[in-house]
Amino acid sequence: MVWDTLKIFVIFVACTCLFYFGLRIMHTEYEQIHRYDSPEGPSVKVFNQEPDFIDRLNIFFQLGE
Repeated sequence: MVWDTLKIFVIFVACTCLFYFGLRIMHTEYEQIHRYDSPEGPSVKVFNQEPDFIDRLNIFFQLGE
């Protein structure tokens, strides 16, 4: 009984360490990615910053914003 408990404890600790170090490796990998760099290649601006008041009011009534 004690031997089985010890085996389960060792397997649990090994899996926990593997999971922890795997998450640390993934974190350092994603931390190096620059999310806010300017896009490469042909990009198209799709956001209009000057919405028409009537269009905005129409969307308000349709969606219930």
